[in-house]
Amino acid sequence: MSKWLPFLIGWRFYRARQNNGFIGFISFASTAGIALGVTVLIIVLSAMNGFEKELQTRLLGVISHGELVGVNEPIQDWLAIAETAKNIPQITGVAPFVRLQGLVQKPGGFQGIVVNGIDIEYEQQVSSIAQYMDTSAWQSLQGSDNHIVLGRSLLNKLQLKVGDTLAMYTPAANNNRLSAAKSHRFVVSGVYDLGGEIEASQAYVPLKYLSELLNMGDGVSGIRLQVDNVFSAPSVTRDLGYAQEQYLYLNDWTRTQGHLYQDIQLVRMVMYLVLALVIAVACFNIVSALVMTVRDKASEVAILMTMGLKRSAVMAIFIMQGGLNGLLGCSIGGVLGMLIAVNLSAIAKGFESILGIQLLDSDIYFIDFLPSQLQTHDVLFVVFIGLVMSLLATIYPAWKATQIAPAAALAGR
Repeated sequence: MSKWLPFLIGWRFYRARQNNGFIGFISFASTAGIALGVTVLIIVLSAMNGFEKELQTRLLGVISHGELVGVNEPIQDWLAIAETAKNIPQITGVAPFVRLQGLVQKPGGFQGIVVNGIDIEYEQQVSSIAQYMDTSAWQSLQGSDNHIVLGRSLLNKLQLKVGDTLAMYTPAANNNRLSAAKSHRFVVSGVYDLGGEIEASQAYVPLKYLSELLNMGDGVSGIRLQVDNVFSAPSVTRDLGYAQEQYLYLNDWTRTQGHLYQDIQLVRMVMYLVLALVIAVACFNIVSALVMTVRDKASEVAILMTMGLKRSAVMAIFIMQGGLNGLLGCSIGGVLGMLIAVNLSAIAKGFESILGIQLLDSDIYFIDFLPSQLQTHDVLFVVFIGLVMSLLATIYPAWKATQIAPAAALAGR
């Protein structure tokens, strides 16, 4: 007997099954269910990959991977710490900063704001904030003028424009009463467009000006670190901080923005489970279709067994039929999933323009578009899961086919 005979018979049974209305419908439903589950799972995983990529390139490109901040007093010799950092291979950049927190008045109340004094020569080593503002705004942060660059959403909230004067209020020394607050004035020299909470609360001024304003001399509030692997930031920051004699606060991105990464991973895991269950439910239709096919083809199977067809070959016939459903569903789902995932951002923008809504608000999220990054290993894994579950669903009906008694089946024919 040819080793290909079970597969040829399985293919003929599969084609004949499509001509049976009810069995064909259940077969179609199982294929469509698997295709839908695979498609949606690929799309969701691509979206999660996109969010993770934007988190690392956009948000973590601007905020500190790690920070060393002076406790009760400025860091006077920050260059010495920068030299120490050069001995740690994971650290790729170090930059000083001076930080001032206060309030600015807006229509209807006050808005909290954090002003960061930066040196643009060093800042480029640890931040990509320059990419989100024009050249003139970036260059205005060089020198010692009272220029300030605000986030677009903060500028709109304060109803200001470039060239206007911004008044910022900070508590006087040893006095927390607002009536005794100090007033500092800055000239808005530009805006940056990043999105999210940072754009609504963070501003940038020249480091030299803010240092003179706070009477720090050559000292700075702290230094920012950039590392080659963002997940090593906590340990690298500790290693550098513990090597210093001065008391320092040690901060890293996992404390301020780590919840975003954890949320992305949680959604990814939940979607894996939910959509895997969707595929599993679709595979139950394969079981139903095969059970009915076994009953429908009982006499044909009995004749084949009397002609010498082995029970293992009978089992292969029905496994192939269920496998074809799974293969077809995974193939269709894989192709549709990849096509939609590649064009997901454009599709989302199309829906936004048609429905007149915004899916992601940049004032809430750190991006205002739906990102997508298709990864080959995700597609292969999803298709593999779909095929395995489809084949597992065929085992019981195929085994039941091998239990057919040829004499009883032919007698009842």
